[in-house]
This record gives sequence, structure tokens and C-alpha cells, in this order.
Amino acid sequence: MEPVARDRADKRLKWFGGLILLWGSLILIQLFRLQIVHHADYLRAAQRQQEETVEIAAPRGSIFDRSGYLLAGSVKRDSVYIDPLQVPDLQVASAILSGVLQIDRASLYGRMQWYRDNQRGFMWVARAVDLEQYERLRSLHLDWIRFEDESRRNYPRNTLAAHVIGSVDSEETGQWGLEKSLEEDLRGLPGSVRVLTDAKGRGIDSHRETEPRPGADVTITIDERIQLPAQDAIARAVQEAHAESGSVVVMDPYRGDILAIASYPPFDPNQPPGRGESPTARFNHAVSVPFEPGSVFKVITLSAALETTGLGPSSMINCGNGSFTMAGRTVHEAHHGYGTMPMEMVLAKSSNIGAIQIGLKVGSAKLYEYVRRFGLGTRTGVPLPAESPGMVRKLSKWRTTSLMSVSMGHEVGVTTLQLAQACSAVANGGLLVPARLILKKGTEALPVVPPHRILKPETAITMRKMMEGVVLVGTGKKAKLSGYSTAGKTGSAQIFDYAAGRYTHSYNASFMGFAPVANPAIVVVVTLNGTHGTAGFGGAVAAPVFHDVATEALRVLDVPRDLPDSTPDTPETRMADLDDAPILEGSTEPPVLEEAEARDPEIPNATPVYGPALPPAPASTGPSGPKAPNFIGLSMRSVVTMAQAQGLPVVLAGTGIVRAQDPPPGAVLHGGERIRVDLAR
Repeated sequence: MEPVARDRADKRLKWFGGLILLWGSLILIQLFRLQIVHHADYLRAAQRQQEETVEIAAPRGSIFDRSGYLLAGSVKRDSVYIDPLQVPDLQVASAILSGVLQIDRASLYGRMQWYRDNQRGFMWVARAVDLEQYERLRSLHLDWIRFEDESRRNYPRNTLAAHVIGSVDSEETGQWGLEKSLEEDLRGLPGSVRVLTDAKGRGIDSHRETEPRPGADVTITIDERIQLPAQDAIARAVQEAHAESGSVVVMDPYRGDILAIASYPPFDPNQPPGRGESPTARFNHAVSVPFEPGSVFKVITLSAALETTGLGPSSMINCGNGSFTMAGRTVHEAHHGYGTMPMEMVLAKSSNIGAIQIGLKVGSAKLYEYVRRFGLGTRTGVPLPAESPGMVRKLSKWRTTSLMSVSMGHEVGVTTLQLAQACSAVANGGLLVPARLILKKGTEALPVVPPHRILKPETAITMRKMMEGVVLVGTGKKAKLSGYSTAGKTGSAQIFDYAAGRYTHSYNASFMGFAPVANPAIVVVVTLNGTHGTAGFGGAVAAPVFHDVATEALRVLDVPRDLPDSTPDTPETRMADLDDAPILEGSTEPPVLEEAEARDPEIPNATPVYGPALPPAPASTGPSGPKAPNFIGLSMRSVVTMAQAQGLPVVLAGTGIVRAQDPPPGAVLHGGERIRVDLAR
């Protein structure tokens, strides 16, 4: 070949080789970009086209009462889903599914069309369907209708403790009660399933990526054997009194365990909201709805007086013959005017004027301090949603007449649960024990929060005996239990009409008490909101509820009796019930209520005050010295407790209740003299 031709051939070969090399280089660069640089992006895109991840809900934890009875649990149910890309005819499919599952056809068709338009190969049609619906769909043998095992929340006792347990929505997410507040513990961790599809979106294979982790079981302090009678009793009372709502709390005064919380009106957590139930049916009135407590608050006023003034149970209080005016505001007793009587009788007869006089001796600062000591104005801390802290105004915002109002339970707002916690401090000897609702989460037992002292033991013992007088000779006789010594306090607070700017003759009627007196096993607080007239006072409508609930609770807890089944009928026990609601005049302003301060004030040490037990000893004109208490009608345990509290030596003879004593009640005791106490059945 000639040199010129050879050169041309070499050039063409070089150009061809260069093109081949360039072409290969471009391919390598593209492969590098696809396989290395953008590998993750294209992998995700391919997975979006070929795979779909479906979340599988975890079994929700169960809720048990303190004895292990199931209150809330989840049962297995089948859920229905489809692959819209495989459904032959969406119109026909929506007609079939809506007819069996009783859901809106147009809405279902719209969802199916959207899923198909967006190339989505998985769509839930209905979750946790009924067994009958499942069987009907299964019998159709349509391969595009598919099923997945899921769970559905079930409340086997229906309305029992519903306000405590709460309820869930269709997605098994807590909406009320413990179901809501303990959602994180109960719901567990969901699992996931990856579904592989072909180019047309048809399912090829699936496998579980992660297994669902069940939620923790929760054991609560509620005792269903006490909860049920509490619910029945408050329902009966509200209906008979034509009240608007009501609540009951039963508490162990030493551990703070809440044995029952009943709220009326009721609801069934198995049913969705709105199916013929009251708009307030799912409110837990015991923890979420504060109210003016009225005369039950006098327990706090008198406790403060025992520790901060020189007053004792036998101190004489001028009750103004039933009328008292301060700064243009007049307060009357409801029906009975009293002259001068011992402080213990001020409590027993629930004299509002007497309580005001005692409150004036205590003073605003000290009374406010004791309101806060008893935990009012502060949430108890139970894990229930929407718990109210109550309403206690800062001392700097008290009006001229606020001391008068607060002394008898107005211008403050409390909840039934707060009253139960406060009453427990008197029952257990002066310790404020935090209310407790949760015993265990999973296998972990929750510790008991240590209590702190708010009253001296001798003050609490004195208040116990004074509260026993309320039941024996005062406004709370309908609360008296058979076989058990009983103490308590009634309350009847007028409800303020904000529209009219005045107090009405509708009442918040309440009773708080405990039994047995010497060693209380239970505290029971009852509230009825919106009762009417004198027939709706606390002694008339709330005290009987206490009687019924406490009787059953003591039976369930197998508490030993400390009295015979019946006690002698004395003139004192035959006295008619006395009303305790104040008649408020000269006030067109509502009680100014606001949330309490975030922290409790510092509580200084109190001054010890000692006083004789109820009933009061007659005035002595002879030598000075300690006087013999009145032990008549008391049990042996009560005598021993009272004598130890006052440092008095006693000699006991017989068993049963005290029939006679020597020296007699009120007699001055000489140094070292013993009191002989004769007991008989």
C-alpha cells in the first residue's frame, strides 16, 4: 500500500478508535452515576414503585383493678383492606363493601378512586369489623377483598369506672381518662409489613419487617367491689334529688389509694360519643369540676383555730342568734339561730355565724395558710386528664368580706377528690397523703409517695371527735353506720347565678367522713351538684350516700366492727336534722375564683392546742383542773384513744359501749384520780 493511502487508513482507524473509547467512557460515566452517585435515589424510587410498607398496630395494654379484674382489654378482630389497582370495577366494589360494612358508598368510592389514581396498592376499608360482617365478606370469595388480624378495645364491665378508665377512638388512640393520660404506656410500638408489587401494582409477596411490641398492662387502685355500689348510690341520689350531677370518692386515708371514683351522669366506653348520652357524660366530675364546698370546709377552719388560737372544743363562741353583718353583707343561718355555744357544737350544728367568728380569730393569713396546707388550690397529681387544681385566690386578692366567706366554704373552689385527700389528713392523724391511682405499670410497682405532716396528731384526734359529734347529734345523723363509729361533716353551698348576679336556692350538697373513728379504714366524700331547696341540703341527700357506700366498703374490706349493730336511742340522737346552708344577702358580686399559686407557701410550725372531747363538759365553779370527758356511748377503742390523747388514766370494766362512768362527765379530776368506765352490750 502506498504511503499516502496507509496514512489515511491509520487516521480513520485512530478516529474510529477514539470514538469507541469516547463512547465507552460515556457509558462508564453513566454507569458510575447510576450505580454509585445516584444509587440510593434510584433504589428509593424503585422501592416506591414496587414496595409498600403497612403499619401493624401493637396490642394495647390492658387495665386491671387492684384485685386483677379486667376493666379494659383488646380483643382480636379482622380488618378489611383492598388493593384498588386490582379491583375490577370500583363502582361495584364500593356497592358491595358499603352494603356489608354499612358505610357511606360515595365516600368509599371516592377514596378508592383516589388510591387508584395515585397508584396506591393498599387501602384500609374498615378496621376491627364485627364477626357477622367478616363472615359475609369472606363468603363472597372475592380475591381483591383481604383481611388482616387486628385488635379492638373492649370494656367488659361497660360503665364500671368508665370516667377513670376513659375510652379510645376508632384508631385505638386514648381520648378520655387513663386511656388518654397513659397513652404512651398502653399503646406499645407498632410493627410493619412490606408488600412487594409488580409493574401493575399487583401484590407479589409480603413479609413482616418488625413485630409489634404490646403495650404495658396497668393495675389501678380502684376496687370494682366498691366502685359498683358507689356508682349505684350516686346515680340513685342524683335522680331522686333531681340534681344535675354528682360524684363519690372512696380513699384509703393511710396510703392514699383511691378505691372508687364514681361520677354521674354515666357513659359506656364501648359506644362512641354522642349516641344519646349527656354532653357532660364523659366529664369526670370528681376531679375536673370544682365547686364551692360550703360547710364541709369548716373542718379546715376549725383545724386552723385549734392550732393557731387559744380556742378548744369547749371554747364558747357567740353565734349572734343567727345573723351577722360585715361591710354591708349579711349572713343568716338557714333556719336556726344560735346564741353562745361550744366550738364543737358550732361544727356539729354547722353554725355559719359561729364559723365566721372562729375564722375572724384565725385571721386571713393563717386561714389561707391552712387552706394551702390541706392541698386545696393544688392538683392532687393523679394521672387523669383535665384535673382541676381547684380555685383559691391569692391572699393579696382577698376582699374585705373574703375571710367571712372562706370561713364557711365560699369564695373557694374544690373538687371531690381534693376533699377526700384533705379529709384523709384528719382521719390518719394529721398527714397529707398524696392520692394514688396507679399500682403497677407492666411488672413495675409504683412507689408510695411519702406524706408530710400538716396537723399535729392531737389536733387530728380532736377533730375526729368533733366530726363524730356531727353524726351523733348534728347535721349528719343520716350518715351514721350500724356497727361502726362514724365521723363526718355536711355541706350545702348556695350556687351563684352569674347571669342574675346573686346566689340562688340551688345547692352543692356534700358530705365527707370516715369510719371507724378511732382507726379509720376509709374516707368517703359525696357531692351532688344542683340540688334544690332545703330537701337538697347535704345532710338530707349526701349523707345517705355516704352511709350506703361506706357500709359496703367496710364489708368488702372486712373491717372489724367497733360498735354493736344498734346503739341506745338518746334524746340527742332523736334530734331533728339541722340545716347548714347560709343565707347570703347584700352581695351582688360573684365569688371571685382563680387558679391557685403554682407552689405551696412555706408552712411554719404550729402551736399545740389541747381540748376536751365531745360533748362539752359543763362549766365548773369549783376547783380548777382537768375535767372528765363524756365517755357515755363510746366504744372501748374510742375511750382508750381519747384518754391517751389527753393523758387521763382510765379503768375499763366490761365490753361493748360505755354505759356509765365515775367521776361523771365534767367533774374536776384531782391529781392522779382515775376514771372508771363501765361497758356493756
